[in-house]
Amino acid sequence: MRLKHSRLTTLIFVALILGVLVGHFAPDFAVKMHPFAAIFLRMVKMIIAPLLFATLVVGIAGHGDAKNLGKIGLKTIIYFEIVTTLALLIGLTFANIFKPGVGFVMGTSTHAIQMQTEGLLAASKAHTSIGAMVTDIFPTSIVDAMAHGNLLQIVVFSIFFSLAMCACKEKAKPVLDLLNSVSQIMFKFTEYVMYFAPLGIFGAIASTVGASGLAILKNYFKVICSLYVAFAAFVIIVLFIVCKIVKISFRSLIRALQSPALLAFTTASSEAAFPQAMDIMERFGVPKNIVGFVMPTGYTFNLDGSTLYLAMAVMFSSQLVGIHLDINQQLIIMLALMLTSKGVAGVPRAALIVLAGTLASFNIPVLGVAILLGIDQILDMGRTTVNLVGNCLATVVIARWENVFDYDKMREFVRQEREERLELKNLKSAKKIEKVLATEEIEINK
Repeated sequence: MRLKHSRLTTLIFVALILGVLVGHFAPDFAVKMHPFAAIFLRMVKMIIAPLLFATLVVGIAGHGDAKNLGKIGLKTIIYFEIVTTLALLIGLTFANIFKPGVGFVMGTSTHAIQMQTEGLLAASKAHTSIGAMVTDIFPTSIVDAMAHGNLLQIVVFSIFFSLAMCACKEKAKPVLDLLNSVSQIMFKFTEYVMYFAPLGIFGAIASTVGASGLAILKNYFKVICSLYVAFAAFVIIVLFIVCKIVKISFRSLIRALQSPALLAFTTASSEAAFPQAMDIMERFGVPKNIVGFVMPTGYTFNLDGSTLYLAMAVMFSSQLVGIHLDINQQLIIMLALMLTSKGVAGVPRAALIVLAGTLASFNIPVLGVAILLGIDQILDMGRTTVNLVGNCLATVVIARWENVFDYDKMREFVRQEREERLELKNLKSAKKIEKVLATEEIEINK
């Protein structure tokens, strides 16, 4: 699995570089590569309805009767909602500060002009009142909601469907097993679709650079910097303070997670680092039952990095096409993302699925998705790493809340980790000394 993701990551970066080169040296040919990006986006959009429905129903109903979840389940959900809300607020705040979509170089291709025109038309058709927005989230037909990719309506139907399944208990078990299988199939389906990401990214970046020139790279750099600054702010403002509240060393936690975090960053996949992270948190002092409940639940309900990214990406997409969202509309979008972000799978670029559906729900053109597609690998690396660290810290918070966190075990883990680092450092020094002595001996013999 790790090798597979590593190869895909390499192919994506190769496609990114080739797209820039082709777009610069053969702009007329590069513009014709846009269908590759369009096909990939259509493939992403076809996953939305079944993936979100199956994931949410299994995530909610899979735990059985809400009463059986007990105190741990309630505390976990409360913590997740608080942290993801803070992530959304930080994402919206930095999107309003940096305005990454304002002044974005669009080029003069027919496709770009058409998409800008659609954006202006969509702005005029957007909801004008909170009441209309709230009313619209309740579907008249789940088939119609799925056909149009309306994520909010799918989420509402999924919640009521899950509660009904919980009430039916054993009678609903066959349906739950079926949806669990559908969920696993859709995860694999998503993985297959992502194999086409290099081709889609090549088409997106080549056509964009071909139409707009290398000046577009300056805008991309602004987007990347804006998001990573927001990630840093979230880590410092939220995660660091949470560590202080539960009385653990943030530095020790980061050092403990450096191996799975590096794996998550390089593969842009939470799945790749998941088993190793769970093992480390058990050795860090969190009871096995809490790790086993909180971390899998977190990968459905507590994707801090993805949630923050979605907030900024929606704002970027609206700024890109000139749609102004007032504070009320931004709050509605934030509430929507609190629900729709729960359906993000732990596989690379799955956030694009939710982003495309959210934009469609608010009548915002998906041009922003096509633009972000070219650099999504770089963005995904950061948000996946934040997801991992946030979920690992969540296990500590819940264990501390239940007064079962083992501080002695944590101190022993930190001590062993420090000794291993010193041994590794001494080993490297010894090897360096041996190498120097061997070189000197060779020179003497000469």
